[in-house]
Formats: sequence, structure tokens, C-alpha cells
Amino acid sequence: MEDAFQNDAAKNDELVLVDLLDRQVGTASKERAHKEGMLHRAFSVMLWRAGAHGPELLLSRRAEGKYHSGGLWANSCCSHPRAGEDLADAARRRVAEELGATIRELREVGAFVYRAPFANGTTEYEFDHVFVATYDGEAQPDPTEVSEVRWVPTAHVMHELLERPQNFCAWVPNVISLVLAAL
Repeated sequence: MEDAFQNDAAKNDELVLVDLLDRQVGTASKERAHKEGMLHRAFSVMLWRAGAHGPELLLSRRAEGKYHSGGLWANSCCSHPRAGEDLADAARRRVAEELGATIRELREVGAFVYRAPFANGTTEYEFDHVFVATYDGEAQPDPTEVSEVRWVPTAHVMHELLERPQNFCAWVPNVISLVLAAL
């Protein structure tokens, strides 16, 4: 089996390990946390804008070379804060790195825990904080992170999730539920 992290520049980033109440219990490299399935802090950001027929969400397709879920649709941006990094600061940093977008107003709308094992031997076990931010610009995705983006009306996102769930990352239904409840 090829090492899932061989092309991941951030594989040695120190992630925050947490308990089920999101209290820090230690740190581990990104690679170790995912290979050993350790519960760690994460965040998901959904950018949205007012569309002609209601809110539209910016979905991102993960680059094929990602360590898991390559080619699947996700929320606008998802990642992990580094040890000692504020969650909102980490979210702004990663939105800029992945999408080339600068966001100002960012608000947390909820959090959830999920566990998803993948065929390549990695596991996402995350305490995922969900953020929303308005954004009217065009994204400039980093192709090593994101292969494609698209603005989608909320009704269409719900339809796609119900009709073709296999096209989405494991965490997306939870993220969308929290985002839609907050908009």
C-alpha cells in the first residue's frame, strides 16, 4: 500500500488531540493522528452568498491526490488547527491557502464528532467545529488541495446529498445540516 501521506506537505503538523468534550489531551502529527485514528480537533468552513433564489453554498471537490476522499465534494474548506493556533485564525488561514479567499466575518454555528475509516488505512476521527462566512468573490483554488469549486443553491445541495451521497465526503451531511439551520 502506498503511503497516503507521501505528498502531504502538512503531514508533520502537530494537531490537537481532544476528548469527547473537546478538551485538549495532547498533540500528535497529522500523519500519526490519522493513521492511528486519534480524536483530534478540526474545522469545516462553508462560504455562502445571497443568490437570486436564496442562499448559495460554495462546494469544493477535493484534489485526487489528497490522503483520503480525493475527488469527492466537500464544504468550502476543511482542515485542522495546529497546536496552539486559535480555531478562527486557523479557519481564515486555510481558506486563504486552499481557496485564495480572504474572509472577515466568520462565525461558528456548531460542532459534532464523527469517525470515518478509509480503505487506505487512515481514519478521520474528529471533533469538527463548523463555521460560516459570507463571500461574494471568486475562489482561486490551490490545485493540490481543491480540483474544482462551484456555487450551489441550498435546495440543490440537499437534493444532491439525498440522490448521490457517494459523491460527498463523510462529514458533509453533518456540516450542511448545521449550516442550513444557521442561515
